[in-house]
Amino acid sequence: RNILWVMKRVGVCICLWVSAMSAYAQQDSLLMAAHKWVVDANYGKALEIYKPLYTKNTKDADVYKEYLNTLISAKKYKEAENIVNEQMANQPPSPFLHIDLARVYEAARKDTVKDKKPEEQYAAAVQFINGDDILTQRVANAFTAIHKDLYAIQVYEKAGVLINQPFLYCAPLSKLYAHTNQWDKAVTILLDGAPWQPNGMDNVKATLLELLNGNEANIQLCTKALIKRINRQPDNIQCIDLLTWFYTQRNDWDGALIQMQALDERTKDNGTALFGFARMAARERQYETATKTYNAIIDKGKDKPLYVTAKSERMNVHLQQLKANPVFTPDDVKKVVVEYDTFFIEFPQYYANSAVMDYAMLQAQYAGEPKQGIATLQKAIEQPNVPTQFVGQCKLQMGDYYILTGKLWDASLIYGQVDKAFRNDAMGEEARFRIAKVYYYTGGFEYAQSQLTVLKSSTSELIANDALYLSVLITENIDKDSNVVPLQRFAYADLLLFQNKDKEAEELIDSISKSFPKHPLLDDILMLHARICEKRHDYTQALTYLKDIYTKYSTDVLGDDAVFKTALIYENGLPDKDKAKEFYEKLIVDYPGSTYVQVARQRLRELTTAHSGTLP
Repeated sequence: RNILWVMKRVGVCICLWVSAMSAYAQQDSLLMAAHKWVVDANYGKALEIYKPLYTKNTKDADVYKEYLNTLISAKKYKEAENIVNEQMANQPPSPFLHIDLARVYEAARKDTVKDKKPEEQYAAAVQFINGDDILTQRVANAFTAIHKDLYAIQVYEKAGVLINQPFLYCAPLSKLYAHTNQWDKAVTILLDGAPWQPNGMDNVKATLLELLNGNEANIQLCTKALIKRINRQPDNIQCIDLLTWFYTQRNDWDGALIQMQALDERTKDNGTALFGFARMAARERQYETATKTYNAIIDKGKDKPLYVTAKSERMNVHLQQLKANPVFTPDDVKKVVVEYDTFFIEFPQYYANSAVMDYAMLQAQYAGEPKQGIATLQKAIEQPNVPTQFVGQCKLQMGDYYILTGKLWDASLIYGQVDKAFRNDAMGEEARFRIAKVYYYTGGFEYAQSQLTVLKSSTSELIANDALYLSVLITENIDKDSNVVPLQRFAYADLLLFQNKDKEAEELIDSISKSFPKHPLLDDILMLHARICEKRHDYTQALTYLKDIYTKYSTDVLGDDAVFKTALIYENGLPDKDKAKEFYEKLIVDYPGSTYVQVARQRLRELTTAHSGTLP
């Protein structure tokens, strides 16, 4: 008997559940039909469905909201007012119903006489704010949803006062102030609230970038607001730092430098702030600004702590500027050489510093004096108490310059010294790779391959990748009949390119294409052409060669290299950040197994962030 009773109860529950589900399904179907009529602006047909639905379901929030919105759209204001008043009579007091009633009054006011009924209802909604965070955000969001930003501001301001935390809502308030063109207030609350926010000034900068969104008028208003604030508080370092950053985002580096010099005058910090700015300018390739800033530090005098470092880094800026100049002249090179000469005469202790390697590189690769570069590095090695790591780096560089002079055997010997001294170190692996490269240059492919086989498992990803490429190059390009002539020519062309004999290298690889038109080296030849073009900053032609690789030889070993190098050229050479992003995305999608994928993802993230936050 008990079992029968339970089964009956279960049966009744199931029937009720099925009935409820059927009712809900029917209601959803009716709502969809009504919504379709609303979209077609046939409000009469929509109301024929909404009215009985609402009468049957007055407590259903969705039905009420859609019915109310349709009544307002149909200009049936009295009926709309009635259902809001009905909700007010049957529900606990609610700010959202006051907002609904204000909407009805405001819509009616557009067609009739002016009155203050909407404002009275909006104000009544604000009065519900009691310090509860969830209620504050819900009411503020309700106001912003109907574009009543001034009332949303009142909500946040009142909540901040009630809980005695005026900066709790500084982020949404700053956006609302900006949207209502109150830029003074937007800037003020961001700066005043920064000390109480995670990541302080970084958040301020990110918020400003979002608010300004490239709008020139807003940018001008924001700049004026910042300057007014600085005039009121001339010792406020945060304001000056923000204005400096602002100028750099607009690519106005001269304006930024003026602000940094003003900050330096106020802080009397011996040029520390200027020094940080100079480094930032150098990173962004603003070489002229970086030079001016280092000069300002140097002009403070030899007795200042940053004098020597500023001179050293200014030299490096001039070297980077030379590297970035595709049409530098011998006079350009000579100026930088003289600067290095003078510096090392004044500060000979820097012969034990990494700056000496830049000096040697300048002599060997730009001034065309590899023997002088070798002598400079030899002098550095002979300095007292130099670290062994520094000696190893100098010797690797010396080996490269022996290759420039054509002394490949001497290069191999000095690489061998590094290999022996750093046998279980990444530097030793680098030395072994360069030894393998020397054998490759001279046609000793079998010995080179034996070394590369070991290096393919290197702990250094860069060495492992380079070793893998060279190993595959040798393996795939020796014909079955042991014809090594094409590879010998290619290897020698690679050596000529290393020795800066670009024209001879191009002529030699072109001879391979003519003599062996179907040889598997053709994609490698295209890559070598692209490298030569990059070297002389002919990026357009380099892109053409790379395109031939990733379209004609997409499945070969150089396919992903070509796409990755294309992205790098667009990012750093031309530049075109959107195209760079396009090719990083192509690499990730088309070559998911590439060793470049991780780097491409990182670069893509950085480009996306930077691109979305750059002012015009």
